[in-house]
Amino acid sequence: MSVSMSRRTLLSAAAGSVAAVAVGTEAGAAPATRTRVTPALRELEAKIRAGMARYAIPGVAVGVWHRGAEYVRGFGVTNVDDPVPVDGDTVFRVASTTKTFTGTAAMRLVERGRLDLDRTVRSYLPDFHTADRAASARVTVRELLNHSAGWLGDFFLDTGSGADALARYVEAMSVLPQLTPPGTVFAYNNAALSLAGRLIEVITGASYEEAVRTLVLDPLRLRHSAFFLDDIPGASVAVPHGVDADGKPFAAPEAFAMPRAIHPAGGLISSARDQLRWARFHLGNGRTPDGRRLLTRRSMHEMQSHPGPGGTLFVELDGFGVTWMLRPTAQGPKVVQHGGDWAGQHSGFLMVPERDFALTVLTNSEGGPLLTAELFADDWALRRFAGVRNLPAVTRPVPGAALAGYEGRYSGSQIGFEGETATVELDLVADAGGLSVRVGGQEALRLAFYRRDYVRVLDPGGTDTHFRANFVRGAGGEVAWLRYGGRLYHRGAATLRSAGTSLPLQRSTLPYPGLG
Repeated sequence: MSVSMSRRTLLSAAAGSVAAVAVGTEAGAAPATRTRVTPALRELEAKIRAGMARYAIPGVAVGVWHRGAEYVRGFGVTNVDDPVPVDGDTVFRVASTTKTFTGTAAMRLVERGRLDLDRTVRSYLPDFHTADRAASARVTVRELLNHSAGWLGDFFLDTGSGADALARYVEAMSVLPQLTPPGTVFAYNNAALSLAGRLIEVITGASYEEAVRTLVLDPLRLRHSAFFLDDIPGASVAVPHGVDADGKPFAAPEAFAMPRAIHPAGGLISSARDQLRWARFHLGNGRTPDGRRLLTRRSMHEMQSHPGPGGTLFVELDGFGVTWMLRPTAQGPKVVQHGGDWAGQHSGFLMVPERDFALTVLTNSEGGPLLTAELFADDWALRRFAGVRNLPAVTRPVPGAALAGYEGRYSGSQIGFEGETATVELDLVADAGGLSVRVGGQEALRLAFYRRDYVRVLDPGGTDTHFRANFVRGAGGEVAWLRYGGRLYHRGAATLRSAGTSLPLQRSTLPYPGLG
């Protein structure tokens, strides 16, 4: 076990219970990289400052591409114990946005004829299987990358820091249960992306990290992006922070560590400036800064189209293309999005290609998800910069007889660093025309319906969290699953027997075992 117990317990305050606290921002605000700060950017700056104070976030870095101009800026400090101003080159762990780098590396191999998205994983890894050998034999590479493989996705086994970490992880995937048939249901799947990373290793003959560096990072000159801090000498690091019982941030540098086997799903370390360059590459024509083509237009289009099964991941989505979340808008232009969460490192990333707009925000606190929800799940930024809005979601009370079809106990599982199984158990109870979500007898959330099977997620006081969720029906038409945070919670018996560990209800793309 390479992650210490102190790391698993240091950040004990859940993001959903962060209290308001003043955190110095202006004194540490780095100058913007842009010729002119527009009124929209000033409003964005004000929202960031307010969110830092409200949610106990010591440091934020932001990058915006809008109307042909670039804006990069840092706010606050990297570490409350050793304050250094955050700037555009400060590095954070971007967590699940890493998946888009894995997908882009895979597309480079597709162009070279060494990988086929529609061939099965077993074509490349003949010995691969999960607990359901027949189902896992049918899973294609595309289904790994669009989160429809169907097996339990939150598998965080730490297989060490050696070169064989991914190989050992993939072998250990033999215990994972199949939740839904391959290719039929969207369920966010971290294990599938680590498996895709192993495919990249096998095809290239290099480690995953070296392959991504050679295929993607170096050609795009992403000098402040890597999987190991030693590969970014002299970097200013945004230290993770928890939030204590008094609502104040405290530094927890141990939390920056991550098992190597999870790198393809969430291990990249990067800066706001590099993330904005990443956005401009995917908004553009697939060329490197020196004009060399890295991906064809066809491959760029492939990544951002032909979505797999849809549903919700914080917002409504049409589905995933090749690792990009494709999000509809009321006006028509699609949003291409990701984001990521790790202990004390929470970020958002989105683009609207038809409006030539991109936004990335990186934070170093467990309060970060509350700010990223305001900027990436709510549609303020989309409206202000790109002129598009979320699909409408006007809630209405539902009669009790109809709510009965949704009531019951729902269970979700994940497998932790040491192979231990932990569960989240939710009781959904009809209340006031909606559903009360109760954990251990205490109300944690409320669900308000805006159309059949789709709900807005509210806090117990009725305040909008900016998130949406939905129910998934079985073959007979009955409600079988709640999809919350992209995960499937089974109605009825748990899909895995728990080792006795209970988890809090988390809203994140890469849940981190032991925090809650």
